[in-house]
Amino acid sequence: MKIVDPGFEILHMPDRDEIYRLLEIAARTCYKSEDKITPESAEPLLQRVVKSGHESVIEHVSISVRIICDRGVSHELVRHRLCSFSQESTRYANYSKDKFGSEITVVRPLFWQEGSEQYNRWKSAMESCEASYMALIKNGAKAQEARAVLPNSLKTEIIVTANIREWRHIFNLRCSRASHPQMRQIMLPILDEFHKRVPVFFQTIHDEKFTVEMDTLFP
Repeated sequence: MKIVDPGFEILHMPDRDEIYRLLEIAARTCYKSEDKITPESAEPLLQRVVKSGHESVIEHVSISVRIICDRGVSHELVRHRLCSFSQESTRYANYSKDKFGSEITVVRPLFWQEGSEQYNRWKSAMESCEASYMALIKNGAKAQEARAVLPNSLKTEIIVTANIREWRHIFNLRCSRASHPQMRQIMLPILDEFHKRVPVFFQTIHDEKFTVEMDTLFP
């Protein structure tokens, strides 16, 4: 059994200038102010757009991210109906095969210290799930049948594509203290990376969520 930490990779995000160019055109089309476009006009305009709540404008650019998390977190992510998802399938991924190392991979629980009673009980449960899964496969079960014993901690990979407006909505919900700790563990770093690349859309959310929440999550 392999134990891993969550992670992410931005698969597609247009560069900042292209995002600003397209969204400025979209915004100025509403007001027929295309004549006011200059090399420096996009960012202040888009700041006003976000501040005013005129967020339909920022739906014209989408960003795709590969997220490595556990199945529990992915079940929450797919509730965001305005996203597109492609996820590792436990029907077709047979973890007894060499390509998976003939083992299952699980995501380390953030909230239990390694070596603690809780962590040891979790690890024992994961090993039991793996043993049951492999035994079922060995005795003729198909992967889609044997998956019945796989745990919520099972590692999954999911590609998430959403427009900028929906990403803002996701971060507002999933970076707050009310969200699951392992959801925040992955979403806060993604928010930070988005903020570094296109701050005009994520500055306010970053200011509200990032520093306080990261201090809480990783004291």
